[in-house]
Amino acid sequence: MRNWIKQAIGQIEADAHRSADTHLFRLDIPKLSRVHLYLKDESTHPTGSLKHRLARSLFLYALVNGKLHQGTTIIEASSGSTAVSEAYFAKMIGLPFVAVMPRSTARSKIQQIEHYGGRCHYVNSAPEMHGAAIALAAEIDGYFMDQFMYAERATDWRGNNNIAESIFHQMEREPWAVPAAIVMSAGTGGTSATIGRYIRYKGYDTRLVVVDPENSAFYESYIRNDRNYECDASSRIEGIGRPKVEYSFQPDVVDEMMLVPDAASIATVLWLEKIIRRKAGASTGTNLWGALSVAEQMMRDDSVGSVVTLLCDSGERYLDTYYNPDWVAENIGDVRPYLEQLDGWLAT
Repeated sequence: MRNWIKQAIGQIEADAHRSADTHLFRLDIPKLSRVHLYLKDESTHPTGSLKHRLARSLFLYALVNGKLHQGTTIIEASSGSTAVSEAYFAKMIGLPFVAVMPRSTARSKIQQIEHYGGRCHYVNSAPEMHGAAIALAAEIDGYFMDQFMYAERATDWRGNNNIAESIFHQMEREPWAVPAAIVMSAGTGGTSATIGRYIRYKGYDTRLVVVDPENSAFYESYIRNDRNYECDASSRIEGIGRPKVEYSFQPDVVDEMMLVPDAASIATVLWLEKIIRRKAGASTGTNLWGALSVAEQMMRDDSVGSVVTLLCDSGERYLDTYYNPDWVAENIGDVRPYLEQLDGWLAT
């Protein structure tokens, strides 16, 4: 059995070794004359999102802790990018994978999971996913990967080419090599925990700003200093925001939180497409709106420096939703005021 675990770890590590690092590119925003804005493009991972890093870490964590064995069925509560990435790694080491998700999940997501050999177990609504995953794991003697529980502890925050180390390494030759701020959103909270811990471990004077969409508990919990705070709605920005504060979210390593309107998030990815000629997911819009807000405040304060944020995944996954004007009008509302505000950034 230990030989199989050794081989499985070797396969996952070899896949990481074959992978090039994701690109960090600067956005040319005319009005940001004294602040440089960068996007870390996580959409170029083999499974197309930031969650590829998390899935790799979760698999290695489960393997070294003796939770996975030959023939173990892996279960995850996810209807999105995490399930796609975990299906990829499960196929790599020859294990069955089941994603527990709402019946309303977009067909494109289901097809991506099935492409990597995974299958889907449906529940009626998102709040039912976690309990159903626990029950299914017990019923079939499988292993519940539980991204929301283990994300913050599965990643080595001290380095090992985690996303934080990668960002600071890629910034080394830039005019302001140590960013004034890194801006990102929270789904599990694992990535913000990794970045926040790494900043403190290395002693950088970089602020970690976590942005949160509407219908999410993270922001309100942070403001109230109440980890038990819950909201009674679900985030409309896929991949980020949660109705309760997940175990992996670590508020003590966050310097500031910012609430971003959903209409601003959607407007920002539509605006970004005009600049880079590529579509990004809505969580990237949340990130970039927050980064622009931080940069704007720096300009007001007559500060100079750099701000880094994340391009989390490709917008090709969301053609029927965030890039469908009728869907946006019905489910999000009018994004035009935010688009007009954003277009002002491009004026010289």
